[in-house]
Amino acid sequence: MLDLVTLAAESPAASGLTKAAIALAALAALEIVLGIDNLVVLSVVTSKLPQKVQGRTRRIGLILAAALRIGLLFLATWIMRLTTPLFDVLGNEISGKDLLLLGGGGFLIAKATLEIHKHTEGDEHHAGAGGVRKAASVGAALAQILVLDFVFSLDSVITAVGMTEDVPWRMTVMITAIIIAIAVMLVFAEPVNRFIHRHPTTKTLALAFILLVGVALMAEGLDAHLPRGYIYSAMAFSLLVEGINLRVKANREKRAERDAAPH
Repeated sequence: MLDLVTLAAESPAASGLTKAAIALAALAALEIVLGIDNLVVLSVVTSKLPQKVQGRTRRIGLILAAALRIGLLFLATWIMRLTTPLFDVLGNEISGKDLLLLGGGGFLIAKATLEIHKHTEGDEHHAGAGGVRKAASVGAALAQILVLDFVFSLDSVITAVGMTEDVPWRMTVMITAIIIAIAVMLVFAEPVNRFIHRHPTTKTLALAFILLVGVALMAEGLDAHLPRGYIYSAMAFSLLVEGINLRVKANREKRAERDAAPH
């Protein structure tokens, strides 16, 4: 997608409107793909809340993500300064962005590891019935969502600024792409959440995705860039295999019901 935008920007035949349209399409697609992380994290973080507030908390989380990304766009100059090296560690230059990515990646790894342990050991937390406890749970969930939204938004905005550097109406294109992506995620947030919690094995897979994203963020913070294409290809392949397993399981259950039915 980045090559497509660069080619459009360098083409003498491309008008400003064409460049902006290509950049918008590529950037919106990128935001939606990166938004998969958000949907999985939202589903896991809100799963411990009372059922009646889970959907609302996920919607608030996505709206916060949109607000953070748009807000960070207006701080693009400050964000780009975060790439300035602050100090060296074993020959690696560490910048403000690297520290944020290391912190966010470490949080994702810790969160995913803890949730996988609870899920496999059958020790998952159930929210209590008291009003105070519910409010605290929602507040804690939103706090985690805010931290993760900031990390994902920072990575997304830096990528967006690089993709639209030579595109006319750059700010309008980036804001529009973010709004489109968040709108798509709002539509698919509930179906994704229902699917994850309807099939326990996919929840384990989702937690593994979060762990993988955390490793990728930490690697990027250490200047060992892992191409997102490889990561999402692995995720897509895993989902394909899991989809086949679910279909096989469903067919077996149907056959078992037919065999058990009186003839």
